[in-house]
Amino acid sequence: MIRLLFAILIPAVEVSAKLAILADAAKYDASCASNGSVRRRDPNGIGHTNGQGICHSFTPDGRCVSLLKILLTNFCVYDCAYCVNRISSDTSRARFSVTEVVNLTLDFYKRNYIEGLFLSSGIIQSPDYTMEQVIAVARRLRTEHKFGGYIHLKGAPGASGELLREAGRYADRLSINIEMPTQRDLDKLAPAKAHSQIETSMAQIREASVEAEEDRRAFAPAGQTTQMVIGATPATDSEILEKSASLYRRHDLRRVYYSAFSPIPHADSALPVKPAPLIREHRLYQADWLLRFYGFTFDELTTSSDLNLPLHMDPKLAWALRNRAFFPVDVNTAPKEALLRVPGLGARAVDRIVRIRRYRRLDVLALSKLHVPIHRARHFLIANDMRPASLDRLNLARQLCLFEPN
Repeated sequence: MIRLLFAILIPAVEVSAKLAILADAAKYDASCASNGSVRRRDPNGIGHTNGQGICHSFTPDGRCVSLLKILLTNFCVYDCAYCVNRISSDTSRARFSVTEVVNLTLDFYKRNYIEGLFLSSGIIQSPDYTMEQVIAVARRLRTEHKFGGYIHLKGAPGASGELLREAGRYADRLSINIEMPTQRDLDKLAPAKAHSQIETSMAQIREASVEAEEDRRAFAPAGQTTQMVIGATPATDSEILEKSASLYRRHDLRRVYYSAFSPIPHADSALPVKPAPLIREHRLYQADWLLRFYGFTFDELTTSSDLNLPLHMDPKLAWALRNRAFFPVDVNTAPKEALLRVPGLGARAVDRIVRIRRYRRLDVLALSKLHVPIHRARHFLIANDMRPASLDRLNLARQLCLFEPN
C-alpha cells in the first residue's frame, strides 16, 4: 500500500516542481493575450473558444488565471544576454514531457482554473525538434482529447514551413518574437539570432494563413503576434515604431507586444543596471494603437530632434501640440480621418459622431450625450456652440498632460 502511495505522489510532486519553474520562466513573455478566435466545437469534445479574448495566465503564486502559461522546457541552446533562460544562466532547469503538459491542461480545465493553454519553449537540439515537441502537445489535445479550448503556440524561428503550417492547424494563435527593435541590437545581445530568419518564419505563417483562407480551412484564426524587448539597448522609440509598422505591413500581424526590460539575475555586463520605465512601455502601446486604428504613420509620432516619445503626455496630444495649425476641427463637417486626430476622441466616439451628424448638427450637449470628453477635446474642436480660444495663447501642455486622452 505504501509503495502504491509513493508511486502516485512522487510523480505529482515532480510535476508540481516543474510547474513552479516553468510557469515562472514563462512570465517574461507578454504576448499571451488573445482575441478574435472562434473554433468550431466538437460535440463530443471538451472546451470552447469565444471572440471576447483571454488575457490572463497561470502563475505559481495562486493568482486567478485564464491561461495555463508555461514553457515546455527552459533549457535553451541560445545565449541571449537579456534572457533568464540563456544557456549560460545558472537558473534551475526543468522539462515537461508532452504527456505531462497534456494532462496538466486537461486537469486544470476540468477544475475551471483555465480556459486555454499558452505554450512556449526554450530551443532544444534545433528549432525543428523544439517545434515538433510543441506541436505534439497541441495535436494530442485536439485529436485525442477533442479539446476545443484556446491554444497559443510560440513558434521557433528557423523551424521549417511545414512544421509552422501544422502548428497553425491546431493553434488559435501563433507568435514568433522579433526580440529586439534592430538587427544591431540582436548582434550585440543575441548574435545567434537574425531578423531575416525571424521574419522568414513570420512570412511563412502569413502565407499559410492566406492559403487556408482561400481554401476555407481553419489556420490560427486569432492570427500571429510578436514581442520585442525595449530599453535593453539604446534603440529609440522612432526605431521601435518603424519596426512595428514594417511588421504590421509585411506580415499582417495582429499585434506587437512591448516588454520593458527588467534586470535579470547575474546579468551580462552589456545590459543596463536599471529597468526600463514602465511609462515608456505604456507610451509605446498608445503609439502602436495610433498606428493601427487612427491612421497615424510612425514618423509622425516622433521628431528628428527628439526620437523618443514624451513620457509626460500621450503621443496623440504631443502630435496635436506640434501641429496646432491643423486645429480646430469642425465636429459637424470634418472628415473622419481628421476627427481621429483630435485629442480625447476615441475611434468609437468618432464613429458615433459621424453617424449622428447625418441627422442633426452637434453642440456641446449632444457631444456629452455621445460620451465625448469635452474637457479633453474642447481646445481642438468647433461645435455649434463651442469655439476654442487661440491655441497659441493657451498653455495646453500644462493643462492637458494631466489627462490621459484617447
